[in-house]
Amino acid sequence: MTVIDPEADALVRADDRGHVFHSWSAQALIDPLPVAGGEGASFWDYQGNTYLDFSSQLVNLNLGHQHPDLVEAIQRQAGRLATIQPSMANDVRGDLARRIAEVAPEGMNKVFFTNGGADAVENAVRMARLYTGKRKVLSMYRSYHGNTSTAISLTGDPRRWPNEPGDGSVAKFFGPYAYRSPFHSTSPEEEAERALAHLEQTIVLEGASTIGAIIIESVVGTNGVLVPPPGYLPGVRALCDKYGIVYIADEVMVGFGRIGEWFAFQAFDVTPDLVVFAKGVNSGYVPLGGVVISDAIAAHFDTVAFPGGLTYSGHPLACAPGVATFEVFARDGILERVRDLGERVVAPRLAEIAARHPSVGDVRGRGLFWAIELVADPETREPLVPFNASGADAAPMAAFAAACKKAGLWPFTHFNRVHVAPPLVISEDDLVRGLDIIDRALDVADEAMKARTPAA
Repeated sequence: MTVIDPEADALVRADDRGHVFHSWSAQALIDPLPVAGGEGASFWDYQGNTYLDFSSQLVNLNLGHQHPDLVEAIQRQAGRLATIQPSMANDVRGDLARRIAEVAPEGMNKVFFTNGGADAVENAVRMARLYTGKRKVLSMYRSYHGNTSTAISLTGDPRRWPNEPGDGSVAKFFGPYAYRSPFHSTSPEEEAERALAHLEQTIVLEGASTIGAIIIESVVGTNGVLVPPPGYLPGVRALCDKYGIVYIADEVMVGFGRIGEWFAFQAFDVTPDLVVFAKGVNSGYVPLGGVVISDAIAAHFDTVAFPGGLTYSGHPLACAPGVATFEVFARDGILERVRDLGERVVAPRLAEIAARHPSVGDVRGRGLFWAIELVADPETREPLVPFNASGADAAPMAAFAAACKKAGLWPFTHFNRVHVAPPLVISEDDLVRGLDIIDRALDVADEAMKARTPAA
């Protein structure tokens, strides 16, 4: 859809710049795009520009913009019962909890609802600490778990730094990353083996008797789309069992179909003790998150009060599109189409792109969740831009993103990577068109790489 409305554009810009305080930003250095509307895998501004949404906003819009079933579910619920406190039983809340439990592993039958992913992490950690009587939590360096106090302490990327000191009962470890192996591995199997040995050493040195939980993004999201190598997650499960540690799977970004499974850990033959979710459970139409709880941990609180709660826990207007999400997934075969598009369209196309562009060092992913890692030197694997680059240092990635936007695609870039994460309902034609745009825009990255290479 094309919308040209300069007056509306000016008003939105003025109100935003005058009164909205944006996250993760130096306020005077940003220029947010005024968005007029969206439908399916696209959204548009007030200046006549339409963009393919290849980031699903914040990798949460799994069923796309303005999905009619989700919109109708919210409207119907608002007309019936707009809100109710969490201490009361509610039909749509219970319906959604039951549906989530039905697709979770056997022995996980209870759901605690939150407002989003960060407070889901907070409450999962609280459950683990109370259940085990141990306070310390281990998390990966390359990770993101949210912006509340414990969640940001668990986070392993630079967003943690200005928030420190945080929760002092957190320790970090290196997860597997085959392309940039911290363990000097030469195969995925070796990477898994050495990463697990490192994790066990960390457990021993940190004191197993002090560690209540290990939290892992089942597929690391913003920090690289790092798909765990074969055997790694089952190995984590075995270490947790060995040392009496709760295994928390962070599925906020990859749950609800992103890689073609209800929960990403289900692709790796493993069952956690607690599962944190948000985003795709209702495509972010109304804020919602939660924790799926193992029966053993849930039973701990049968006669002991859980010391936590939220005014909007399991809000009916949020749960209604969650129930509709399950119905859409079943009717439209969403999981099957994500697996199909990932294997048949994205994987071979990205392989072609990698072969064509010298700036592409690695491509990796699954379903509709992929990363293209850009390098300045394919031999040394030096990143195209430095770690946590900003300003002039980040110029090559900014130029690549600008080329994508000019061609009608809104990309997801992070550090030296572009991530491919479109809505799961994207048409095959639009998916191919978006990959073609990325292919052409990578010419900019190739030129930046050549500019950094001294002449022979």
